[in-house]
Amino acid sequence: MYKIITDGSCDLAPELVKQLGIEVVPFYVSIDGVHHQKEIVELGIREFYQFMIDNPKVYPKTSMPSIQDYLEVFEPILKNGNDIVCICISTKFSGSYNSAMNAKNILLDNYPNMKIEIIDATVNTVLQGMLVEAAVAKKDNGASFEETVKYVNTIKETGRIFFTIGGMDYLVHGGRVGKLSGIAAGALGIKPLILLKEGEIFNNGLTRGRKKSIQKIIEQIIDYFKDNMLDVKKYRFCVGFGYDKEEAVEFREKFIEALKGICPSFNEEILIRQIGATIGVHTGPHPLGVGLLQKD
Repeated sequence: MYKIITDGSCDLAPELVKQLGIEVVPFYVSIDGVHHQKEIVELGIREFYQFMIDNPKVYPKTSMPSIQDYLEVFEPILKNGNDIVCICISTKFSGSYNSAMNAKNILLDNYPNMKIEIIDATVNTVLQGMLVEAAVAKKDNGASFEETVKYVNTIKETGRIFFTIGGMDYLVHGGRVGKLSGIAAGALGIKPLILLKEGEIFNNGLTRGRKKSIQKIIEQIIDYFKDNMLDVKKYRFCVGFGYDKEEAVEFREKFIEALKGICPSFNEEILIRQIGATIGVHTGPHPLGVGLLQKD
């Protein structure tokens, strides 16, 4: 037997975490630069975004789970005779993976016959959540420990996130603009289009105005499927949003309409999930986009 573990970047709601039978090791959030609270456990996501809306010149920070945080989750599982598959946020964004690896190395001294696999998801936020769900589904369908690890490492390469944000301030403050070459941080009204793939973020274009940036995301996803001759029905999709859920609902309807334009028989459910603080501190309160991942 084995259990699936992940970190707080997965952005899965507590009720879904319980339903999936997984454990989540949370990140820490600081809104005052001094005190740190566990995301969701001590600071709700809605509360986090409301703070950003009310305090636009204050920049919250996150910190990764510690080695001790992972030890406290891992050891009881091993004591119960279960191996562990742990899926962590992309190492390009956080050292959470390293904390998990250090915990693994400590515990294997005491549990030499147990198996612990730490996987760099190379993704984050709602896409990481989709990857975790896929791992759970594989496990629940009877896959062995090794089969699930191989499966996760294979399908994670198909993951992409196409998204936009409300402005440049948080990217600049968080030092991420350097990774998005070609973006003029001070340009008035510029809305960057960003692509996450293989653990990295890339500049995927620029627009002026929110409506144009949202429409451009949809066009880019459609072009991605056309250019690579991919079958829409072989993929899962999830809309991720920050503060404004109503905007996300409207966006999803437009996105479904566009998907049906290239695949008239498309009728898959597209989930809407809130992007958590781990990514929200870099994007600000208005991230909006789509995560996509190939099905089994």
